[in-house]
Amino acid sequence: MSLDLSNYELLWPTSLFMSEGERVLRSAGSWQDRAKWLLTEALAGTTAVADFEDLPNHTAAATDPWASTATGWGTKRAVMDQHDWFTELVSRAPELRHAAMPRPYWPQRQGRGLSHDGSTARDTRRDFSRIISDFADNGYLAEVFGEECVDDPTELPDASRVIERRLGISDLWPLAPETWDEDTFFGLIEVFHDLVSRPRTRRFHPWNNCGWHHSEFHNGPARILYRGKVNELLRETGIEYELAAEGEDLGRLVAVTDDARSALVHRALNDSAPDITARVRHAIALFRGRDTTVESKRSAIVTLAGILEERRALLKDKLGKDEGSLFEIANRYDLRHRKADQRGDYDEAFLDWIFWWYLGTVELTNQLIASRTAG
Repeated sequence: MSLDLSNYELLWPTSLFMSEGERVLRSAGSWQDRAKWLLTEALAGTTAVADFEDLPNHTAAATDPWASTATGWGTKRAVMDQHDWFTELVSRAPELRHAAMPRPYWPQRQGRGLSHDGSTARDTRRDFSRIISDFADNGYLAEVFGEECVDDPTELPDASRVIERRLGISDLWPLAPETWDEDTFFGLIEVFHDLVSRPRTRRFHPWNNCGWHHSEFHNGPARILYRGKVNELLRETGIEYELAAEGEDLGRLVAVTDDARSALVHRALNDSAPDITARVRHAIALFRGRDTTVESKRSAIVTLAGILEERRALLKDKLGKDEGSLFEIANRYDLRHRKADQRGDYDEAFLDWIFWWYLGTVELTNQLIASRTAG
């Protein structure tokens, strides 16, 4: 029997669902509860959980392969159990559709989806507040904020103080998006990236309708999910920042770049040799941060130029006398040596061009070193 995937839609990134699903299958004890919790979170609606609960815990054929069927005795039956079903669902996750936003309703089609002042800024902040509310409802803040229990009189941490210790701004919990300025809003986006943690297990406490209690927290999957939801919100509202998924500035807002440059950053961060990795990470963080300045961009370029200087013999071997051209800009323009006769009257856009050129050259030398080592 093959699993029909047509009724299921993913809310999570495919790779995250697969990795958490594989972990559930490796877990000891009552894996079914973990599986139902994952299905509740990662798939739209309750259909998947209902289908899972309708299946037997163990395959009938495993204990009685010639059990009775609708056609009588003696016919071998193939019955999918919960373990088979969940295993197939996880392995075939790349085939699942991703849940999509519904088509615009009448007010949106008539241009009435904006706030009263004609902007989307306040709506964006309210939408972010709803994202955090959903994370809190699913126990993603329970590790740092704690959870109330009718049987536990322990005083919980002051959530507002937890945020204040990180951000330096008081009275931010409960969230009141209508009071935030831009710096507070962006600061909260970064703070909650560091606070969320996914509970892999939960149990229901029925006494006095206490509710769900969460445990076994892990911040890795929570942060992947958080970055996905927040970056989608920022992208949809035209805010040209995103939360960095890797590097020294992991979880911090950075300038959005095109796919090709994002891929270059990924390769430079992951394929650099250990002796230069820290400097590459630092240069990228200096250049793409939300608070970057002309001076920090210069510093980023100087850092990359220093790496290329160390690899000058390699470049000379491959490029001959043309390798000197790579260093002309760094030496003759107002970047490294900052001499009086150097040129400094150029637009900031040239700094962007030089940075990407140098980062691409660092990646080129990484490939040359790798091919030399392989040879």
